[in-house]
Amino acid sequence: MNVSSSSSTTSQTLIGLGALALAAMLAYGAQSISGDAGYAGVGPNFLPWVVSGALAVLGGGLVWEARRGGFRDLEAASGADRGDWRALAWVAAGIVANATLIERIGFILACALCFALAVRGLRSGEGRPAGGLRQTVIDVVTGMLIAAPVFWMFTKVLAVNLPGLTASGWI
Repeated sequence: MNVSSSSSTTSQTLIGLGALALAAMLAYGAQSISGDAGYAGVGPNFLPWVVSGALAVLGGGLVWEARRGGFRDLEAASGADRGDWRALAWVAAGIVANATLIERIGFILACALCFALAVRGLRSGEGRPAGGLRQTVIDVVTGMLIAAPVFWMFTKVLAVNLPGLTASGWI
């Protein structure tokens, strides 16, 4: 199926321009970060500049391709005709809960809650049952099993300060 209509080409161009705008905003923010060299001569502004540059190259490529006729021979999009707003609400609730609670209940518990809510939304979006109490407990425990090693790696190995639940730094 050929999807390179005028409307599609305009949409594709706008996506490329959006990527370029995002790259420009990231570069603007990166210039305010100190460039003092840190570990191995790399400063804290290195990664934002790399991401900004890569995003600018990709955005430019998207605009160039769209202006040359768009992405040709695209297959029809899979999935439903309309978005599943309930599923999106579960995932968004997980992200908002994480951002809101991370300082109060610590990194591990906040990430476990985020994981459990997001998984519930993704299951719902697939049309599968979201699960009852047993599945929710399994999801929270799974989230903790994923978040705990990440927390310990960042706090104990990399010495990055993440919010914990206790003063000991292990939870």
